Order: sequence, then structure tokens, then C-alpha cells
Amino acid sequence: MKRYYIIVGGLCLMAGFGLNTCLDNVRRMFGSSAEALAASEGAFVLHETLSLSGVADADEGAPAMAMPEMSEELTPRSAAKQMRRESIPGIGSIGRGGGGMAPKPAMTAGAPPPPPPAPGAAETPATPGRAWFPETFLFEPLVVTDASGSASVPVKVPDRLTNWRVLALAHSRSGAQAGAVSTFAGTLPTYVDPVLPPFLRAGDVVRVPVQVVNTTQTPVTRSLKVEAQGAAVEGGSRTVTVPAAGSVVEYVTMRAAQPGPVTVRASLGGTDSVTRTFDVWPTGRPVTETRGGTLAAPRSLELVGPADAVAGSERVRLLVYPGALGVLRSELSAALGRGGVAEDAYALLLAGRAPELLKSLGETADAEALKRMSALAGQRVLRAGRAPDVATATLLAEAALAHPENPVLTRLGERLSTQVASAQRPDGTCLGADGWTLQRLLVATADCARTVRAGEGSDEGRRRASAFGARVAGAFERYVARVQDGYTAAAILASGGVSGSVRDALRKQVRESIQKRPDGSAFLPVGPGVVRADGLVPSVAEATALAVLALVDDKEAPLADLGTSLLADYRPELGWGDGRANLVGLQAALALFKEPLPSQVRVVLERDGKVVTEGTLDAKALREVLALEGEVPGSAGAHTWAVRAEPAVPGLGFSLTLGAYVPWRASEKSSGLELAVKGPAEVKVGLPAELTVQAASPAGMALTLRQGLPAGVQVDRASLDALVSEGKVTSYEVEDGAVSLTLPPRGPAEPFSARFRVIPTLAGSLQGGASSLSPVDRPELVFHVPPATWAVR
Repeated sequence: MKRYYIIVGGLCLMAGFGLNTCLDNVRRMFGSSAEALAASEGAFVLHETLSLSGVADADEGAPAMAMPEMSEELTPRSAAKQMRRESIPGIGSIGRGGGGMAPKPAMTAGAPPPPPPAPGAAETPATPGRAWFPETFLFEPLVVTDASGSASVPVKVPDRLTNWRVLALAHSRSGAQAGAVSTFAGTLPTYVDPVLPPFLRAGDVVRVPVQVVNTTQTPVTRSLKVEAQGAAVEGGSRTVTVPAAGSVVEYVTMRAAQPGPVTVRASLGGTDSVTRTFDVWPTGRPVTETRGGTLAAPRSLELVGPADAVAGSERVRLLVYPGALGVLRSELSAALGRGGVAEDAYALLLAGRAPELLKSLGETADAEALKRMSALAGQRVLRAGRAPDVATATLLAEAALAHPENPVLTRLGERLSTQVASAQRPDGTCLGADGWTLQRLLVATADCARTVRAGEGSDEGRRRASAFGARVAGAFERYVARVQDGYTAAAILASGGVSGSVRDALRKQVRESIQKRPDGSAFLPVGPGVVRADGLVPSVAEATALAVLALVDDKEAPLADLGTSLLADYRPELGWGDGRANLVGLQAALALFKEPLPSQVRVVLERDGKVVTEGTLDAKALREVLALEGEVPGSAGAHTWAVRAEPAVPGLGFSLTLGAYVPWRASEKSSGLELAVKGPAEVKVGLPAELTVQAASPAGMALTLRQGLPAGVQVDRASLDALVSEGKVTSYEVEDGAVSLTLPPRGPAEPFSARFRVIPTLAGSLQGGASSLSPVDRPELVFHVPPATWAVR
């Protein structure tokens, strides 16, 4: 007996994906197909012989796949792009550029996808209805053959009219392997196929091609009807004659007046009917308001929606994510991509501590990924640690010592820790220079104390830390009365260098410095003149994280409210800021959210006491992000929003974003950023056209330039590759309706100018979408260029 995996799909083999990638992407639900398809519901048989040696008594399975040969080109899309396409205004690059998805029903994590429409639904008996077009439609993880080596699999074939390729891979219990490929066709004698764009923008008027195909050997004359829900169709009814074994293309005009989903139905007499959908995006400038926090208790927030929101554009998105685990996962993915000595030290420290941290949170570490992360970050730290000053040694020592299995890093950490300890003055302080304030000196001394304590893993390190700690405790005790701000008090407490009455006095000072926001979250403000050891002003997020570390064992501290601000200030691309801020931010998140999560949590979002959307996270999904989204018309002005978890969970964070589009106003100015876009004077379908973009910004600033494009306009990648080769562009990313360029830093008074080609594929009057320019490390500072209308012939 032999076992098989069988998959029938539309993308994996054609795109050259590996087996594991394919298996991950093809676990879709089954659905109905048109009865007229050649392979209608029934038993699927692979008409090939699989020859396996020595399998008479085998019953173990091996992968077997059945894949299609698709008639249309398919392009795989990354998860990141998909998230942007589904995001509301202001979330992801579509929002920043004035795109954004049209309203969709609320989504609940963990819910299965909606079933495909039943064949012939809403059709006359003579007209098969096609509406189910998955790229991969069957996953059979285990098929066992009978005694003769045969097996059949009942399947339902999608409504795609194409040739399907079936790949079956099998193996026996003894390990023998074999494979076979077969094909079958799904088609109709005559059929209709409207060529729809992936999206339109409100106000677009487009000529939609409708292909009518005749596979028979005699000419046919049929009535063609195209209608739409959510858009207006002009010239949608006519009679067409198609030659034998030929095709014709008819055109209808479609007007998209309002944002929202559009359902297009094209029927060809009584022989075929096809239903397809796309979204109409709002036009206008995106406006968002975002709040976040933890679900340790029900949260009540006031969000103010714009009074002049474009109809149909008001949406809300609630993201719920596991606090410590979610942040840790995100940081493991992003830490290596940030530049700087402090960032490299943080990445190396994170790689060293990740296995233990993940285990404590119920997760398993990816050993290979951590090995690569440690190797790369370790090389950077070794390079920076060749001849460091004491301030740099303070940054690097703890990270190097987090890898006791690596003798090179261990020796480096010991040397750096010794260097820091040797820099301690007789009065117990560390570092310092002419012009330093006492506040900065105390913060630097606290950093040194933490570094020396990190080297307690050896006998010599313990002796060193004991001597250093005794002197530093005396210094903190002498100067405690002169500590005037909560940030410095928190830094001293977080170093572990004080105890007794000194610790109690500093804790009181931190608690009294904490402030509350209207939504109940708490934060530690940074007073005037307060700086870090490196002389930079710390962010409120960094100060709040230090407050958590300082008060983690203080029963009087508002830790849950501090955690609300901590998670609200986290950004996946930047963390909490630079390497120093990320170090204390992650430590604070792990200290706060270390309790195990319950097996199931219900999350509810309300506006003015009425439920907008809700979702449930089960034990498995608690490791992932829950995304709830819905339309919220009538959100103009101030409204009270409530987010609650049942039961309340301190380890769950949330981010609530209210987004809408408003009409474009006059040109804006933003922090020295300027952007100009010049489009082509004449655009024709199928012919390349040239776009010119010019940008200006302060010197030394890496930028993201996002160029909005009309529906159906494709980017000529060769022209973008040329920009990368010339050094004008660092990288680019193409998505539906836009292309994003990453621009390298430039010198003083050095503007940016570049040209690239695009190719329109649809005729009509089409909104181009707004363009934007923003610093890579400050995406909230953005300069917009309002969209232009393209006339495509």
C-alpha cells in the first residue's frame, strides 16, 4: 500500500516554488465549480503509473501534487504587500500615498474563508455560473492506495478555464520514491471573460475589454450582457458573432462613482456566465488617528473623525497582538536591518538571549536563523570593539557576554567589561567630561554599572562587579538628594546599583513623575535639560520603558498603564527608537508581559456603546495578530471607542486606527521636503510613457518616494533597475497602484531627479493616486503631491 500527497493548484509549480512553500500556500477550502467544466465533481484519477521498487508491503506516504498549467499570468505577492493592499488609510504605504482599500466587511481572525458560490447560483438552469477562481484548490495530505496500488480522490474543480497540470509524488514505507505528471482541461464550447483591473479609484471611467471565445468549429452568435453592482456600466448589452475556433473582444464603459466593492457579471446567452469582483478605492488625502495600549482592562478612547470625510472612506482597524511575544518576534526580524553601533550591540544581545526568552513565552527558537543573526551582528560588534572608548565599551560588553558558547565574543566581553570597570573614578562615578551635568554623569554611571554586572559569569567578573558596585552605591547615595527628574531616577534604579532607603526614595520620585493620558495610559515625561549618557535627549518611550524596569517590583506602580504606553509607542520598523531605546524597551516589555496567556480571548470593539466588530483568539492564534476591520460611517467628530478583552489580558497589546479620506487641499510644506511629479502629455494603451520625479530634502536624509499610479498602469522594471545601477535609487518595490523608491542620502543642495517608464493597459479617465515623500526613519513626516487624472486612449 502506498500513500500520496495530492495538490491541485494554480501557482506553485508555475512559479517555481519549492514543495514546502507550495504546501504552506495551498491549504485552501474546497468549493463548487461549474457543472459544464470538463472535470466536474467526481473521482480524480492520476492516469500515470508510479513505479516504486520494493513497495509490496509499504503504506507510508510521500508528497504528491497536482498543479495547473494556467492560461493567465499569475504573480505571487508577499504578505507585506497583501497587508498594505488590505490596509485602511494611513496604514502601510497605500495609506501614505493616498490609495487604500475600499470598504470591506469586518474580518475575524481564525474564521474560515467564505465558501465559493454554488454552481449556477442566481442563474437560469441553462447558464452555468462561474465565480470561484482560486489559484490552488485542493490539498490532500495523505492518500493511501489499495492492494493493487490504485487510489482515487474526489475533487471539485474551480471555475478557471484552463489546463491543469497534476504532479503526484509518492514514497513507500521503505523509502522508495517516484512521481508522475498528468493534465486535464477545464473549458466550455463558448465562454466570456471580462478583463478587469485589480482596482479602480472613485471617479474613474474605464473601457473594460470583454473577451468572447468560441472553441467549436462553427461560428456562433450570442447575446452578450455585462452588468455591475457598485459601478455603472454603459453599453453592456449587445449581440456578438464569434468565428469558428476564434475570439472577439468587445468593450464596455464602466464608471466607478463611489468607493466600495464592485461585482461584475458577464453572461453569454445561455452558454456561460462569469462573476468577478474588485474594489474601488477612495480618492483624497488619508487622515488617520491611532491609539494603542494593553488589554489589561477595558480601554475607553476618544477618537475624532474628520468632518469632511469622503463618503464610504471611513474605516476602523483594530490590531490585537501578544505583547512580549509579538514584540520579540518583530524585533528578531527587524533588529539586523538597523544601522549603528548601539543597534548592532542590541541585535547581538537579542540573538544571545532569544532562546531563553522564547522558551519562557512558550515559543521555540529557530536555531539556524539565530545562528545567522549572531554571526552577522557578532562581526559588526567585533569590528567596533577593536579599540573602543569607554562609552562604546559600555554598549558592546553586555551584548558580547550574552554568547558564552562563543569564546571570541566571551573574551571580547570580558575585556570590555574590564575596561568599563577600570574607568570608574574614586568617587564611584563613571565616564564624564568637561561640560557634563551631574544628571548626565549619573545616567552614564548607571549604564556602566549595568555593564559591569553583566560580566558576573566568571569569578573574576564577580569580584570586579562587587568592587564596582560598592563604590557606585556610595556615589548614588551621596547624590540622591540632587536627582531632580524621574528619568535619571529610573536609570539609576534600572541599573540595580541601589538598595534600601536610596531605592525607596528614587522609586517615589519616579512614581510622582509619572503622568496619565486621557485614555488611562501612563508615561514618564522627559524634563528640560535631561539627556542620556551619549548627550542625546531620550524619547518619552525610552523614559517610560526605564520607568517599568525601575518599578517592576513596586506594588504601588501603575505598571499596566505604563505598559499601555510602551506598546502604543512600539513601531515594527523602528522599535522604540535607536539601539539604546530598544534595549530598555524590549526588557520592559518582557518584564511586564511574562504571564501565560489564556486558552481563548474574545475581543470586542464598540463605538458609543454599540459593537462595531469582534473576534476571538484561540490558544494557537494567541501567537499571531488578530486584525478586525470594518466600515464606520458617521464617525465625524468626537466619539467614544471602547476596546475590551474577555478575559482581560495584560499580555495583549492593541492598536486602534480610525482612518478616512478628505478632499485634497492646496500644496503643503513639511520639514524641508519637496516633491514634484511630471506625467506624460499623451498616454496610449500598450505604449510606454515616461514619468519624471524630482525631490528635495535636507542633506544626509534617506527618503522613501512613493509614486501613485492609475489602475492598469504597469511599471517597466528595467527602467527602475537602471536607476538602481546608476546609484540614484537604493531599491524599489512595485505594487498595485504604486511604486515606492528608496533614495540614498544626498549632500547639501543636491536635489534628486529621475525618470522611469510605465505602460498603461486600460483606456479611460483614471485617477493617478497621490504621491508622497518621507524620511525613511521618520515616516510620520510626509509631503504629499495630490493625484492627477490620466487620460489614456
